Amino acid sequence: MRFMRTLLVLTLVIMLAGVTGVAQGQAVRNPDTLVIATIGDPETLDYSYAYDTASSQVFLWHIYETLIFFNGGSTGTFVPMLATEVPSLANGGISKDGRTYTFKLRDGVKFHDGTPLTAEDVKYSLLRFMFMDRDGGPSELLLTPIVESHGTRDDKGTLRLELFREADNAIKVSGNTISITLKRPFAPFLSIMATWSMAVSKKWAIAQRDWNGTAGDLSRLNNPKKPDDTPLFTKTNGTGPFKLVQWDRSGRQVIMERNDTYWRKPAALKRVIIRVVEDFGARRLMLQQGDADIVSVGRPQKPQVEGLPGVRIIDDLSRLVTHGVFMNMKVDTGAGNPDVGSGRLDGAGIPGDFFADVNVRRGIAQAFDYNTALRDCWGNKATVGNGPIPKGMFGYISTGKWYAYDPAKAAAAFREARGGQVWSTGFRFSILYNTGNTIRECMAGVLKAGVEALNPKFRVDVRSITFPTLLQQYRQGRLPIFIIGWAADFPDADNFVTPFMHSTGVYSNAQGYKSPEVDKLIEEARFETDPGKRRATFAKLQEFAYNDVTTIYYYAVGLQVMRSWVRGWYHNPAFFAEYLYPMFKQ
Repeated sequence: MRFMRTLLVLTLVIMLAGVTGVAQGQAVRNPDTLVIATIGDPETLDYSYAYDTASSQVFLWHIYETLIFFNGGSTGTFVPMLATEVPSLANGGISKDGRTYTFKLRDGVKFHDGTPLTAEDVKYSLLRFMFMDRDGGPSELLLTPIVESHGTRDDKGTLRLELFREADNAIKVSGNTISITLKRPFAPFLSIMATWSMAVSKKWAIAQRDWNGTAGDLSRLNNPKKPDDTPLFTKTNGTGPFKLVQWDRSGRQVIMERNDTYWRKPAALKRVIIRVVEDFGARRLMLQQGDADIVSVGRPQKPQVEGLPGVRIIDDLSRLVTHGVFMNMKVDTGAGNPDVGSGRLDGAGIPGDFFADVNVRRGIAQAFDYNTALRDCWGNKATVGNGPIPKGMFGYISTGKWYAYDPAKAAAAFREARGGQVWSTGFRFSILYNTGNTIRECMAGVLKAGVEALNPKFRVDVRSITFPTLLQQYRQGRLPIFIIGWAADFPDADNFVTPFMHSTGVYSNAQGYKSPEVDKLIEEARFETDPGKRRATFAKLQEFAYNDVTTIYYYAVGLQVMRSWVRGWYHNPAFFAEYLYPMFKQ
């Protein structure tokens, strides 16, 4: 398309439809059931609330489907899914001015409860996604291109009903066709639709006492405070190849079964079980015995699965992911926050604005032993980042500056912090990561060692919490330093600079970072069609990332470990987890 900006198109496809390697005489265990042993619980099954990989692993493209889908391993070409074709200028699905996208729906598609999919369902689903707009959620992915707003509330928190009227007018239904008119051309729009145009049954959702589809009921939908505040927290009704049987929250597993009335040929697998097993020893035993088909394996654990009979390891998988060590400049120290100690700069804690001092942040950045972390935590399968845009993506600045491990410079920065008070008094705080993630545990340990070695009055605790708790706590501003990653919502640099650096971004907002100049640069780059000008803007943003140093960035390749009897798996850098539909065991 002539208005598309330059994007890196990653086309790695690894098909395992005919792999060998099953140990001789070892029969396939539970041939109709795929068991995945992972380390993170879903936060919710509500597609409009979820913004984490553990939740998406369950429902995205498995329970809920999108209008279009990624073509094999490509992140920049698409195939129809619920729509009959991918809109383009050539087929008339994209208007000449590049603003209106038209999707014609397939006939014969039914939801899991047997009701037919309609264009009204799609419109309802898109509007529901946009106007749930919970703090730190994904709604702006559609709000930005359709109504050019980061959120649905004004600075006082009042719901802006005029935005709903704009969105309602921008999304039109005519028979089995739906059209979406953007404010102006937005190059990554098809990429966004390939992931975020999930369809739920309107009639069914309303029967669950969800939003009724009107402006008058928006306040009940908008900005739920907790995942379980939405009626679809544990309920699903999509069109996908698998149906939800049970989310056993106490048993920490999700069970899905095949949708035998699926609009395509039903999946080969009859059942999929996603089980949270935080202890690696237990996951390894499940893999070895064939009780799990796919397991989560961190870099430090890779040697422990190498050479296991009947086990396949696929390494060096390209990923659209940036990992980060995030420093919170506005920590909520109230209600007995265990991670800030006393809550004061008295040697036994830190105040809420401790990391607001850039010298503290520079001290942290230069106390981190990057080479040790990359070797011991990542097995030399990662590189140090110089900003949020991942290496290889358009907008990445290879010549951008970043910090190096330098204890002398780190100590000098800490001596400058708060007029010398940080160095003379000392501090204590925690670094948080999600339980079972040994890479992040290792990273936290490296940072702890580097900081504590500077001054005996510096104390850093390393603490793990469950993944849903980590998500809730960082969004509430409770965590001083936390380690987490960002997987692309769509393959464009905007989807990295916005969450990491824009004042409304998922991470930067939670960190209390706000720079009007940075916001302006991001918004300029978002709609710029000249690649050269856009690249120059990203270079300026990289300078801000270096100077403001709110986050330590690193990029890594992926690792997948599975039994050799798993077939049909393939990789796409845009996938959050395994795409289950083509998979089988043999």
